[in-house]
Amino acid sequence: MRQSPSPGIVVLISGSGTNLQALIDAVANGDIHGEIRGVISNRPEVAGLERARRAGIPARVINHQDFSDRDTFDQALMAAIDQHQPDLVVLAGFMRVLTPAFVGHHEGRLINIHPSLLPDFRGLHTHERALEAGVQLHGCSIHFVNTELDGGPVILQASVPVLPDDTPQTLAARVQQQEHRAYPRVIQWFCQGRLTLRNGQVWLDEKPLQAPLQFSDPITLADSAC
Repeated sequence: MRQSPSPGIVVLISGSGTNLQALIDAVANGDIHGEIRGVISNRPEVAGLERARRAGIPARVINHQDFSDRDTFDQALMAAIDQHQPDLVVLAGFMRVLTPAFVGHHEGRLINIHPSLLPDFRGLHTHERALEAGVQLHGCSIHFVNTELDGGPVILQASVPVLPDDTPQTLAARVQQQEHRAYPRVIQWFCQGRLTLRNGQVWLDEKPLQAPLQFSDPITLADSAC
């Protein structure tokens, strides 16, 4: 019996690509049953591009500075993504605000990771802001993307304690460790067909999520497909 092809993934980056590397490793280890078909950066000469090339993944740059406005950049980016015919587009440190047209084109198959426990600390400088606010817990959130900045429905969150002697750098490093564990899990759910977005709500295993899953929840430890 002929096997169906693995779900295709395109990863968008802007920098060093540590979450990209976590996804590359998860695919190589069989923890994600999908295929990363392409990596696209909006910035040239970033380390993430070299990570992709070392893994044999096609990598290219669509430099946002080459375009007169956000709409024309997003149109070029959409065309580059569509060449790979992906089932899922993954934002992994992609530092651009996307237009409604782009989000609509990829609705239900566009996922982002944000370094805070959303809805807290949307936008930039999340670790500095968490320390200034004096919160006891910080972390990361993985969510479907909609037209609201960091406002799409959250799928999974992973938390870390904020320590008395934390700096933005130490806190960021601890959050990043959780990102590298949590993001591949969510991508695997999508590739298994377990995770969908329906009418703006997250569904997992044919049940709507009433609240974001937490990485300590038992369901996040289950690797078997439905």
